[in-house]
Amino acid sequence: MSTCVQVEPVMETRYGGVGRCKCSFWFAVAHDILGVFIMLVGVFGGLVIHDLFIYAGAIVIFFSLIWWVFWYSGNIDVPPEELEDDVGLKSRGLRRVVRRMSSRLSGGIRNPFKKNGRSVRESNNRPPHTGTDVSLSTIYDSAMASSSKELV
Repeated sequence: MSTCVQVEPVMETRYGGVGRCKCSFWFAVAHDILGVFIMLVGVFGGLVIHDLFIYAGAIVIFFSLIWWVFWYSGNIDVPPEELEDDVGLKSRGLRRVVRRMSSRLSGGIRNPFKKNGRSVRESNNRPPHTGTDVSLSTIYDSAMASSSKELV
């Protein structure tokens, strides 16, 4: 017994004009126009501080590149088939091994001074400092006695 299943093809959505990220596109165009305007004021304005306007216009145009990158990367189309298998980790066993290795690595990065669940002081067989008196002095050379039990 076999059953026929008809699958409708997925139609790719066409975006007219500037694409999906219209906001990023218009921010980029606005920064370009503003930067060119500021730069032209610096060149042809006859101002004493014309260098400031020229450099400011160039900086604004440079910032427009950020919006152009957002617009371009937002309009990249990735087929749904490629999105299903993002990294190639189909099996649960491989996924579990990778997750375990990742947690060990990130735990080692987060706690570099701990070894096997113990701190570095305990691994050097030093007794912890509990209940010891400490003398504190200020810049006026007046000493104050303090105990660590008082702080707790």
